[in-house]
Amino acid sequence: MLATHEVTKLLGRWGKGDRGALATLTPLVYTELHRLAARALARERPDHTLQPTALVHEAFLRLHGGRPASCRDRVHFLTLAARLMRRILVDHARSVKAARRGAGAVRLSLDRAEELAAYGPPADLLALDAALSELAVADARKAQVIELRFFGGLSVEETASALGVSVPTVILDTRLGRAFLFSRLQVGRGRAS
Repeated sequence: MLATHEVTKLLGRWGKGDRGALATLTPLVYTELHRLAARALARERPDHTLQPTALVHEAFLRLHGGRPASCRDRVHFLTLAARLMRRILVDHARSVKAARRGAGAVRLSLDRAEELAAYGPPADLLALDAALSELAVADARKAQVIELRFFGGLSVEETASALGVSVPTVILDTRLGRAFLFSRLQVGRGRAS
């Protein structure tokens, strides 16, 4: 269990520009971020070139090199990290696709084994990113819920806390967001066939 008070203090210092706070924070959250990275990569194709450790390190490099974020607490920081990991995976997929000159894109399953299995085969990561961006325009909160739950690995309760909404709202947003993404991904598959 993380020392929540210490993490919150360090996040506050980092948000005010103290780069040393991020270095002190790193060992306190590393294991949890590694778990998020492993979960994100478990949905990738089996021969993916990124490993969880590399994904976490890349996220920390981007955190360290970028403008310090203003994070309220551990969950808010994990939200930021999940979003960064998603961006890293999408950037990686784009570079792989560009290197292959359009050959087979990275595959990503939206589900956690039990949740989206009924929706068919895994989605192309770039198509998923486009659909998630479209959802963000239509309903930003639903897109945030999907991002936190499926890319960040946050529980329903953690997602509710991070977004300041109720648990039933997160459950409903998850269902509606998944349905939206499924419909967009199915339409994309229909055009590709």
